Order: sequence, then C-alpha cells, then structure tokens
Amino acid sequence: MTTRFDEVFDALKTAPRLLVQAELRPVQGDRFQPTGFPDLGAATYKRPDGTPMLLVESAQSMANRLEAVCWDDAADEIIEPLKGLPHIVVKFDNGSQTSSIQEAHRLNSPYIINDPNINGAIAKEVGNTESGALDIRKLAQAAFKRDAGAVLHGVFIARSEIAGGRARLQRLLSSFIEAEGASAVTSGGVKLDRVNPSGDAAKGYGNVPFSRTEFVAEKVTAYFNLDLATLRGYGLGEDANRMLIALALFKMLRVLESGLRLRTACDFEAVAVTATRPANIYLGESGELLTEVSVALPGLIAACGFGANAVTTVSTKMPPKKATKNAPTEEAQGGGE
Repeated sequence: MTTRFDEVFDALKTAPRLLVQAELRPVQGDRFQPTGFPDLGAATYKRPDGTPMLLVESAQSMANRLEAVCWDDAADEIIEPLKGLPHIVVKFDNGSQTSSIQEAHRLNSPYIINDPNINGAIAKEVGNTESGALDIRKLAQAAFKRDAGAVLHGVFIARSEIAGGRARLQRLLSSFIEAEGASAVTSGGVKLDRVNPSGDAAKGYGNVPFSRTEFVAEKVTAYFNLDLATLRGYGLGEDANRMLIALALFKMLRVLESGLRLRTACDFEAVAVTATRPANIYLGESGELLTEVSVALPGLIAACGFGANAVTTVSTKMPPKKATKNAPTEEAQGGGE
C-alpha cells in the first residue's frame, strides 16, 4: 500500500529542494511577541514595495526548535519514534546530562568534541587536511553515524586537528517565521512592591513601571527549506537519504503541530500547510502525514544499519563556573594543591 509519505518521497527523487510554508495565526487574540535581539529589539523592515515586515523567529532559533521536538524533556531522552537514531549523551559527575540534540553547536559542543575518543575518531575519519580540497563526504559520514541530526542542521568543528579547522556542514534544513503587514502594539505595566513602593529599584525594591511592544500582522508565515541536492552530494546512500528526508518532514510537521508556543506572549497554530516547490508535491493533511512518517521512521532508521548501540555516552566532569573578580580563590580559602 502506497502512503502519502511514499508519494512525497518519490516526487522528491530528482528535486533540488523542498520548500514548505505554513500559514499561522495566534491561538488567542491578535497580538504576538516576536523574537528580540540585543541592542536592536524586534527586527522590522520593509519590502521593496513598502510593505511593513517583521521577523518573528530567526533561522537559528527555529533550528533549535526543530531539534527540541525530538527530545522528551520529562524522560530526558530521545522520543519514541526516533529511538535508534544516533546521537551523543554527555553525563556529568553531578548527575545531570546533556546531548548533541540539545546542545546549540551539536557535535562541536565543548562537552562532546573535547572528549579525546570522539575528537580522535572524527579527526582520523575526516583527515587533517590543512590545504587542498576537503572531502565533505567524509565529514558527512562521520557526523551521520554519531548524530544524524547534525547532517540536517549543520555543524562547524573549528578544531585544527580536524581537517585543519575547516570541518563544516551547512544547514540542509532551515526555517524562519515572518509577519507581513506588521504594526506595533505598545502597552505597559508596573512591577508593584506593596511593602516598600519607593524602595531602591536597582536592588529589586520599589514600584518599577515598564513598557512592552507586541505586534499584530495581516499574515504570519512559517517557511521551511530542505536542500536535497546537497544531501545527495554527501553520498550517504539511498537508505540514509530516505531516512533523513523522513526525519526532516517529521521535524517540520511536529513543530507545526506542537512546537509553536515560541514565547509566553507568542503562541501560534498552523492554519494551512503547503509545499510550494516542487509544484507537484501534495502534502495532504499535515496530521495524517505526520502519523505516517512517525510510523515509518523506526524502520527507516533500522535500515541505515546503526545497530543496537546508536547512542554514544560520554562521561565528564561538570566544568567550574567562571571566576568573578570578587570571588575568593582556592588559595585564599585554604584549599587547592
């Protein structure tokens, strides 16, 4: 029986990229709070035709959200449909842990790449080529078997011992959210101190008035771009390509289903999801396709031959906090060697 996922995959066999967009709307009211940047605030701009635009969520943030829907925070492990997918778990000596799925730089997280076994193995597989053409296929293969998500989301390992510091995989799956016809809604409030209203605000006391800026928009759209041409160029093979395309679709659809509460005052739902390129792609009901992909992924992961030990565990010490100027040193405390 041919599923919707089979039809989508067949339609993508020769396509250079898959472009998907989703119309969004706030789950309550009209206002929403966009992402903000230090010393900038909200990223507003105008199209050449003068239409006021707003960046609601950046590519960097969406990459993290696409990874986050793959992790079960309550169990602190990868979600059930993705069990068997390669990733690295770091266990600290204080009982806490992190993983390559959760870390912002994935394999290049200092808690991962500083491990001599992982560092040495990747360096050996990729090669220490300081000049000449870098065989990106070797890096893709090394990343794929340790953290398959890093192939989709990209990684830059700036270590001289690994390909002379040039080991970089670009993002194959990227996303961002824009608002069209956006206008600001300015409001405010006050933090009340009913014990000491005129207290020192610098120390957290007293009444503190504040302003806030939210936005409304004529249209809010989430965009997704999957670079299929570069994926094929990595030479990972048909089974790997099929699994990674399914994984990318899973991430997109799951974000649209359950990952659009971007902030307290920014909560969206998807109204319509369409593929704009290739033109012959029909996604159908996104919930139905998500179910099909979720059912297919365990078999697709198994077909890649990762084996029973797909999860690599690294044990390390929790790094010390950065010393502050006024913090006593070990010598002053009478400790240390």
